[in-house]
Amino acid sequence: MAKRTFSPLEIFLIFLLVMMTAITVALLSLLFITSGTIENRKDSGDHGLLTTQDPIDIQTTPVISTPEPPLFQNFSGYHIGVGRADCTGQVSDILLMGYAKSGQYARGLLTRLYSRAVILAEPDGSNRIVFVSVELGMVSRRLRLEVLSRLKSKYGSLYRRDNVILSATHTHSGPAGYFQYTLFLIASEGFSNRTFEYIVSGIVKSIDIAHTNMKPGRIFINKGNVDGVQLNRSPTSYLQNPQFERLRYSSNTDKEMVLLKMVDLNGTDLGLISWFAIHPVSMNNTNHLVNSDNMGYAAYLFEQEKNTGYLPGQGPFVAAFASSNLGDVSSNIAGPHCTDTGESCENAQSTCPIGGPSKCMAHGPGKDMFESTQIIGRTIYQKAMELYVSASKEVTGRVATAHQWVNMTDLSIQLNSTHTVKLCKPALGYSFAAGTIDGVSGLNITQGTTKPDPFWDILRDQVLGRPSDEIKECHKPKPILLHTGELSIPHPWHPDIVDVQIITLGSLAIAAVPGEFTTMSGRRFREAVQAEFSSYGMKGMTVVIAGLSNVYTHYIATYEEYQAQRYEAASTIYGPHTLSAYLHLFKALAKAIATDTVANMSSGPEPPFFTHLIAPLIPNTMDRTPIGRNFGDVLQPAKSTYKVGEVAEVVFVGANPKNSAENRTHETFLTVEKYEDTTSTWHILYNDASWETRFYWHKGLFGQSNATIEWHIPITAQPGIYRIRYFGHIRKLGILRPEVLLAFEGTSPSFEVIIT
Repeated sequence: MAKRTFSPLEIFLIFLLVMMTAITVALLSLLFITSGTIENRKDSGDHGLLTTQDPIDIQTTPVISTPEPPLFQNFSGYHIGVGRADCTGQVSDILLMGYAKSGQYARGLLTRLYSRAVILAEPDGSNRIVFVSVELGMVSRRLRLEVLSRLKSKYGSLYRRDNVILSATHTHSGPAGYFQYTLFLIASEGFSNRTFEYIVSGIVKSIDIAHTNMKPGRIFINKGNVDGVQLNRSPTSYLQNPQFERLRYSSNTDKEMVLLKMVDLNGTDLGLISWFAIHPVSMNNTNHLVNSDNMGYAAYLFEQEKNTGYLPGQGPFVAAFASSNLGDVSSNIAGPHCTDTGESCENAQSTCPIGGPSKCMAHGPGKDMFESTQIIGRTIYQKAMELYVSASKEVTGRVATAHQWVNMTDLSIQLNSTHTVKLCKPALGYSFAAGTIDGVSGLNITQGTTKPDPFWDILRDQVLGRPSDEIKECHKPKPILLHTGELSIPHPWHPDIVDVQIITLGSLAIAAVPGEFTTMSGRRFREAVQAEFSSYGMKGMTVVIAGLSNVYTHYIATYEEYQAQRYEAASTIYGPHTLSAYLHLFKALAKAIATDTVANMSSGPEPPFFTHLIAPLIPNTMDRTPIGRNFGDVLQPAKSTYKVGEVAEVVFVGANPKNSAENRTHETFLTVEKYEDTTSTWHILYNDASWETRFYWHKGLFGQSNATIEWHIPITAQPGIYRIRYFGHIRKLGILRPEVLLAFEGTSPSFEVIIT
């Protein structure tokens, strides 16, 4: 056998991995032994954090501090409440969550992230459901438990684990740092209580708004295909599925969008929920601006259309564009090409002749990631608007819910009359480390790896210990890179207990799945759940998959796709029979709803809530200005005149934007304002949630930083006099005094916009 050689990049990465692992182990050991605070910050309160001794399955109803709005009963339809709230978190000094790329820190903001909540209740208010679509990479266990805890303290038993779904859109450009399981904490470089608190309060606020605004209304459902926005990023894996099954479908991705239109009894628009399978990865792993990607852009366009006269993020209409079975579905429709030669690299290993897998990247359809995001998002928005306008089939019927916690590592499934299989402890395969064509890892590991590499095995064994024969046998043909289910210091590296949940609204069933189903996994899942409903009298049910809900467990590939061991299969952490387990579990939920026996189901083992987590690696520092300057001073003014279509840019003396995630005196980092002659006042036309603006933060030395604000002047802009304003917060650290956060602002000189 040829002697193994390593490139300079691999040698450097190996050295870096060893050093980082050593540091991480030392930190973990220290944190495991000691009981310090989660994060070094002024606010040391527990914010109502749930402990393992504080069960969230409510048995009694405490005093409800938030009053129930009066409900009308004698009408045909549902009580409907919609709400939206900011959940952006940090936009600096934190990794972005999705690509797991070292060094991809947030350095500013393209658009804010929002939590969009919809509450639907029967006319008498007795049964209700809450669906929340939140613009994050995924929902963490810690996030869901804390949200449920706060809802319990405010509403008693009204909103519970069985009737609340938290579903992430899966943007890869949101902040990390809100997880409790160790693998995700390492990938996040620590737990940020600052970001965690921001996200939790945003989700709860969106539910509060929806609760307060509930009114009688009607719901209509519509379906239609969205063309020209997807490709299957693992087509060779898809081909592993039986031919007879593949021949039933015209595409290797699910193109159907399911949309709910919600109006009040007068026909006034209230909001929508849509489910569609696409990866929000139009913004690639070179991006450093927090944003909601293509699905967020679709929501942005819809809400701007309906909330006339409001700034982005404001207005009564709420458009939730939620995720579905997006596991193998990419939005980079130009396909994978070698970055050096331009030739296609759509092969089983996603590798290039020169440079290997690190050169194989997908992109498109725009000239850059910003344009691609807008093209994909606009197409999704246009189909949603078409379905919304034409929606005429009304949803009627009872509201029902079913939920269980399940220990996946202690689960046996009977496949047929002769075969019973047991699920595996969590583990990740080699191809997990390869990344995907949407974001390669840079390591010389290819997708489709089915044999271990002695070098990486030895390195793993020395640092983390050797995986057991049991876990290796259980996961075959996956070669195990990380045996996370056997690692528990300082806490388990992956969840054992998952949420399985279905809520029904008449003939609609929303299945909350805790991960990313591939296309064929989703098809089998929907058919199985629909058939189960039908067999117990609930015929003609529409089953939608709400992806990345309640807790994150990576991917769910079919058994056949698992054999190919591309990225999605290597990331199916409970082994080759994971999909079969979910079919079994969700069919049981469907049966319980159909037969009205949910009360007889066990709630399952309650999941843990860990209290001592890895602190962030980036410390808080005092903000400073250059000598002779103040915060908010203009370092580089805009030009005196711009034409529409150009970019106005102003550079200010800045402060770390993460301060604004703690002190929220200002609701935006920027405004673009136009002078109105008739009133002699400045009128705000754009904020930092607008797609026409970009906020960049440039970190300097010794606490100094600059903030650059861009306004991409649209061709629809009116001629006139404009200015740009910047808002931030200063962190002051005292030796004998506690740190304080102080608000400041800066204003650019005015400039003129003309039309050519």
